[in-house]
Amino acid sequence: MTNRIILNQTAYFGRGAISHIIDEAKSHGYKKALIVTDKELIRVNIATRVLELLKSSGLDFAVFDEVMPNPTVDVVKRGVSAFKQAGADYLIAIGGGSPQDTSKAIGIIINNPDFADVLSLEGVAPTTSPSVPIIAIPTTAGTAAEVTINYVITDEQRRRKFVCVDPHDIPLVAIIDPDMMASMPASLKAATGVDALTHAIEGYTTQAAWELTDMFHLKAIEIIARSLRASVQGDPKGVDDMALGQYIAGMGFSNVGLGLVHGMAHPLGAFYNTPHGVANAILLPHIMEYNAARTGEKFRAIAVAMGVELAKSMTIEQARTAAVNAVKELCRAVGIPANLREVGLRQEDIPALAQAALDDVCTGGNPRQASLDDIKALYQAIY
Repeated sequence: MTNRIILNQTAYFGRGAISHIIDEAKSHGYKKALIVTDKELIRVNIATRVLELLKSSGLDFAVFDEVMPNPTVDVVKRGVSAFKQAGADYLIAIGGGSPQDTSKAIGIIINNPDFADVLSLEGVAPTTSPSVPIIAIPTTAGTAAEVTINYVITDEQRRRKFVCVDPHDIPLVAIIDPDMMASMPASLKAATGVDALTHAIEGYTTQAAWELTDMFHLKAIEIIARSLRASVQGDPKGVDDMALGQYIAGMGFSNVGLGLVHGMAHPLGAFYNTPHGVANAILLPHIMEYNAARTGEKFRAIAVAMGVELAKSMTIEQARTAAVNAVKELCRAVGIPANLREVGLRQEDIPALAQAALDDVCTGGNPRQASLDDIKALYQAIY
């Protein structure tokens, strides 16, 4: 058996890092960018920081700002058309997971036109050419889409999200600039922050985990556990640390997969447009409890990374409970909703939600195999 690690060609970290867009664009000889973002980031002058930087440097660009949360097949198709009409030769993705995922789909389809229907990208699609070059600039500290080989698109007609896994889609350059994240409202910092914690915990316990990715995930858990509260409260150091922690989590899980939390979260986004980070955050402690007995000593390491006193000397049962309780307490402290009813889940939808979760590509990596009835019971218990 062999293991594989795929990361960005280059990544920049720190306040003011967006200035490196200019050097990267010029050094690669790019002629015109398509900026992929959303209207809100334009309205609040987050994306416009990049636009002004490009203008002042004489770099040409066009803007596609039609991305919405949980981007759809139709949005991707419109983005492909916008890229062609602009005569662009690279992409700059500005935003959270939605603009990043949209950019990946656009970039793959431009260079692999056989997949223009978008739906055929589901799973591990046999694309043959790398994506159009992407410079990824996250504005949330959570998804780590800027460093992953995964993206998620919503099929509105079938009320489902589908996951695409493709080594060809990873952004060439990632720019992790906390200044681009600092204006997030507290609720978004909380949701995306627990999303990042979910990536780290699921990546650490997934069936494909190995020593190198374990190193990434444990460090990410440590950084997020100590920094998320401060970030939500607006502390600049907390924001800086969360920007790093979420990226490190992405370095790991992108290469080994996730688990049942994501498998159950994706249908919630497809059915109710639930923000992905909120869905993960509500589900995480409950799925941890479900998985605990199948994780060996890993929950002890999670408890230690989250700062639980005496975790090293506890029995394994005590350590597992302590890890789950530490996650629950962090979620409470940052204001995560307590149950799925608060985000619109309807009990009559549970059978369909459960089937979608069972079919989700992430569910197969879960450390404990879940049946359809198990997943139904979990949705009901968390309702």
